[in-house]
Amino acid sequence: MMAPYSQSELPAKQGLLQRMWKYPALEHYVRLIILVSAINLGWLIYGITSGQWFAPNHIDLTSLSNMVISNFFVAILVRQQYVINLLFWLATRAPVTWPLSVRWHLGKIYHHGGLHSGCAVNGTLWFALFTGALIYQHNQNPASVSATSLFTTWGIIGLLVVMIAMAMPNIRKKFHNAFERTHRFAGWSVLILFWVQAFAIATDSQPDQTTWERMLNTPSMWLLLIMSFSILLPWLRLRRVPVSITTPSRHVALLKFNYGVTPFAGSSMAISRSPLSEWHHFANVPSPTEPGYRLTVSRAGDWTGKLIDDKPSHVWVKGVPTAGVANIEVLFKRVVYIATGSGIGPCLPHLLAQKLPMQLVWSTRDPRKTYGDELVDEILAAQPDALIWDTDKEGKPDMVKLAYAAYKAFDAEAVICISNQKLTRQVVYGLESRGIPAYGAIWDS
Repeated sequence: MMAPYSQSELPAKQGLLQRMWKYPALEHYVRLIILVSAINLGWLIYGITSGQWFAPNHIDLTSLSNMVISNFFVAILVRQQYVINLLFWLATRAPVTWPLSVRWHLGKIYHHGGLHSGCAVNGTLWFALFTGALIYQHNQNPASVSATSLFTTWGIIGLLVVMIAMAMPNIRKKFHNAFERTHRFAGWSVLILFWVQAFAIATDSQPDQTTWERMLNTPSMWLLLIMSFSILLPWLRLRRVPVSITTPSRHVALLKFNYGVTPFAGSSMAISRSPLSEWHHFANVPSPTEPGYRLTVSRAGDWTGKLIDDKPSHVWVKGVPTAGVANIEVLFKRVVYIATGSGIGPCLPHLLAQKLPMQLVWSTRDPRKTYGDELVDEILAAQPDALIWDTDKEGKPDMVKLAYAAYKAFDAEAVICISNQKLTRQVVYGLESRGIPAYGAIWDS
């Protein structure tokens, strides 16, 4: 099996105009950011012209505030676990009889994070504009803007700038723990300040109304209420659960859970040893015949290294099982799974579920020594024709060529790659630039 897969040559890439949309710089995630920005720009033009939000003697602070809250409302809701599951469910309703070009784009549903980033950035820009307008209004009529409104506004914009700076890809990658803590604690602080600010501004503009009347008459407060519940909901499901950990090698830990939850294939859960510190997401591996689920964790940093070396008896979990990229498999008649190393973990539940014909290509070092006979035998039982490439014996393969050869030999409609960021991008772009639907995680959170 290895020879024809490894020797297959790649076809030529598509023409420049066809493949330019496949560049990572123009992926669906980025397109969503551009779309959100264009919509916000349209609203700004409307506000300047027909809306008359910026009259010489009065600035419409309420409309500006609504734009701020609307953007942050979408940014938060699109990260909500139930909303993510709903988006995946809607996208995968399309039957395989639909044109491949349509299903190809529906499969990019996991780029929904572009809505989060686009709305968060535009919400911050609107808030900067709102801050300037508030200061101008205060200078024109000091009695119309309270000190509470001013101080909360300055606090919010300072925290938003810090959050966006920490979310820049290079900073987030280099200081991921700091990014996660900043987003969590600064985000909670911003939400509290938004509530204080909303009531303060409502009091400034509607001093004769009661608190209840102000809330009923202020749409942004209702959005804040939904946003607050959305953020709180996963924490309401926080629990400390027992875990059984085995380590077939110093490179891998296999975690087994059975606390009354059996997640669906293709979902992930977040686990932590310190719930206010850091969380790590791993793909769930449910068994078709047993309750509970498993996780495959490879040594990839301090946290995973400590988990392997110092096995805890309990960990924290929160929220609900959340759909991941490979759930889009059902949009296609036949798929090829490309996995490297512990990327086999997210693939395994799909191999076991067998919802459609699939072919596995797994490149890893000494699979039986690294992951144990039990796991390898389970994979081969589900995928007797799997190509398992032992990099200790064969060296590292050209994964783009290997993926294309498997795609062609299996007569697949799409390729799903579960690997590290660099290799995933190489495989996805290497195939899509040749007109082949390809999918892989985008590391946007």
